[in-house]
Amino acid sequence: MATQITRSDAGGGRATSPFRLFEEFFNDWALRSMEGRRHDSMTPAVDVLENDGGLLLKLSLPGLEEKDIDVKAEGQVITIKGERKSLEEQGYTYLQQESHHGTFSRSFTLPESVDMENIKAEYRNGVLSIMAPRKAEAKPRTIKVNS
Repeated sequence: MATQITRSDAGGGRATSPFRLFEEFFNDWALRSMEGRRHDSMTPAVDVLENDGGLLLKLSLPGLEEKDIDVKAEGQVITIKGERKSLEEQGYTYLQQESHHGTFSRSFTLPESVDMENIKAEYRNGVLSIMAPRKAEAKPRTIKVNS
C-alpha cells in the first residue's frame, strides 16, 4: 500500500521533476566540492514513512528550538519553515564549519486520504515528527427504502 507524496520546492510550490532533481544534485555536488564555501542556507533531510494509520514525516533539525520551527497546512500541502542561527551571532568565530545555518522551507503535497485537520507535530532530540493520520473510511450502510 504505497502512497505517493509530492515534494515541492520552496519557490512557489512547483512539484519537483526528475530532471530538476538531477540538475540540483550536480549543482550541489559542485558547490560542496568548493573548499571554504560558507553554508548560508540549509535543507533538512526528511524521511517519509507509512503504515495503516497514515503517514509520518521525520525531519532532521538538530540545534533548533521549538520556537524556530513553523508548520502550516493549507489544502493538501504541508509546509515546514525554520531558521538555524549562526553561532557568529553569539560572538563566536568559525575555524571550521561543516554544519548548515540559515532559513529553510520544505513543502509536501499529501494524498487526499490524509486527514489534514488532525495532523500533529512533535519536536524532540533534534527531530521534527509530523503525524498525518488517514481519514476514516466511510463504512457502507443499509438505506431503508420507503414506499
